[in-house]
Amino acid sequence: MKKARRWSGFVVEVGRELQIDVFGFKVRRSQRHHHPDNQAFIPLMLEAVRIGPTSKIQTDKRPMVPHLITALTGPINELEQRILDSMPAIERWFRMEWMEHTPPFYSSVDIRNAGFKLAPVDTNLYPGGWNNLTPEMLPLAVQAAMAAIEKICPEARNLLLIPENHTRNTFYLSNVAQLARIFNMAGLNVRIGSINPEIKEDTVIDLPNGESVKLEPVIRSKTRLGLKDFDPCTILLNNDLSAGIPGILEDLHEQYLLPPLHAGWCVRRKSQHFANYEEVSKRFGKLLGIDPWLINPMFSHCGEVNFAEGTGMECLTTNVDMLLTKIRRKYKEFGIHEKPFVIVKADNGTYGMGIMTVRSVADLEALNRKTRNKMSVVKDGQEVNQVIIQEGVLTNERINDAVAEPVVYMMDRYVVGGFYRVHAERGVDENLNAPGSSFVPLAFEQSAHTPQPGAKAGVSLPNRFYMYGVIARLAMLAASYEIEQTDPNAEVYE
Repeated sequence: MKKARRWSGFVVEVGRELQIDVFGFKVRRSQRHHHPDNQAFIPLMLEAVRIGPTSKIQTDKRPMVPHLITALTGPINELEQRILDSMPAIERWFRMEWMEHTPPFYSSVDIRNAGFKLAPVDTNLYPGGWNNLTPEMLPLAVQAAMAAIEKICPEARNLLLIPENHTRNTFYLSNVAQLARIFNMAGLNVRIGSINPEIKEDTVIDLPNGESVKLEPVIRSKTRLGLKDFDPCTILLNNDLSAGIPGILEDLHEQYLLPPLHAGWCVRRKSQHFANYEEVSKRFGKLLGIDPWLINPMFSHCGEVNFAEGTGMECLTTNVDMLLTKIRRKYKEFGIHEKPFVIVKADNGTYGMGIMTVRSVADLEALNRKTRNKMSVVKDGQEVNQVIIQEGVLTNERINDAVAEPVVYMMDRYVVGGFYRVHAERGVDENLNAPGSSFVPLAFEQSAHTPQPGAKAGVSLPNRFYMYGVIARLAMLAASYEIEQTDPNAEVYE
């Protein structure tokens, strides 16, 4: 092994193999797979590197288990300790919430760890990327899928999976194949039905890993949706309905449609989600005795903004200025010496589109045509006319000097796994969900559900993942509130 040098408190190996540094984890990547859509997937087999009491580097070859070797200081460690000390109260609190509210069928949450603040920045109710979870995570996903299906339709036999319409993105279709595998292992007959009008016959698409998926055209009867010789009782959507609700999915009263149609981006608004999350974080903060700001990104909202024509910018400028002022006040209160920033993003939509970082009001005045055009349209060509202005949360996590953020995946009310989203060309204050991102699985020896209460804060990987899971579940609870509020068939009690 070549000589290693110590730099800024971390050990960086000098040599040909890639050194990964994640929140103090030291991992060397031995190989990398590229796929046709310029998305890189960092494989499961990695070498963990641990720094002992001396300066020597010790390695052990086994499936990737990052070792936390450097404790961060500041509020995050205090928050982790508070969460560990309150674990029985936290789990009881969640149990009581789930007695009153129904969790989303599945979800994923993007989390940012600034070292002084840990907060969700996005919640997806039609998560893709299931192919990024490691084989070690599959048993948890299968068990959660069993519990979710049993709760909704215990007699279920057939499940129809409906993906997005873009059929050329093989990375996305690998996610569809993984979802089909999970529910098949949960004891269901699973077939994939496309609502894409271009799919008029069975279509087999080869995937980069050597597998293939078969897309079949759906068949709509008066009250049911299915395939030829396949009548499902449950329909699972992995299509976020950004372009609206297609008529073929409406009025399916004899089948379970998961998630419900009003969970799609044609109805959802991020501002409503984070308003609910703010309520959840206040109650959770009271439970733990912490300032809810430590886990909650502040936000404001603007309607009737047209970036292409430059109208509605006064509202945007005013709200950006107000939010930056609030953030400065909080930074001063906590003694944080960082420059505040906000993220302006479309109030509906996903795929990392319609997002920009704003560090001062002057940034808005200097918007060029390219940026205006980028902000004016999101997925499926939908125009942006409402935006959320969200407090920017720095990421203090790195993989090979590239900024990273954890993404936590859940099925029903259970955390089943996750990965780090990494982007070598983005900064600590920028959106990482963009072309060129890559993924590192969060494989762990112990589940995120089994923290180590006796361990010192900041040095136990299960404890850190447990904390991520708690924050993700808070966002999932907020999504549950949100879905209840937008339910067109909700019962109203006077």
